[in-house]
Amino acid sequence: MTCDQLVCANCNGRVIDGRCPVCRANRARLQQEQHGPFATLNPTVLLVVLCAAVLALALLMMTR
Repeated sequence: MTCDQLVCANCNGRVIDGRCPVCRANRARLQQEQHGPFATLNPTVLLVVLCAAVLALALLMMTR
């Protein structure tokens, strides 16, 4: 989710504008979340990687 789409409940302005302290705090929090370790990965890619890992684990267990 981006700040462009959010409306502040405190001042009824867009969060991206940062009119009040609540807007500025939420904007800073959202920006921190967007820079996490998996922020740039597409959810579809993560799902494919997870399926590949499960398949590899299943094949490993079958060969034992």
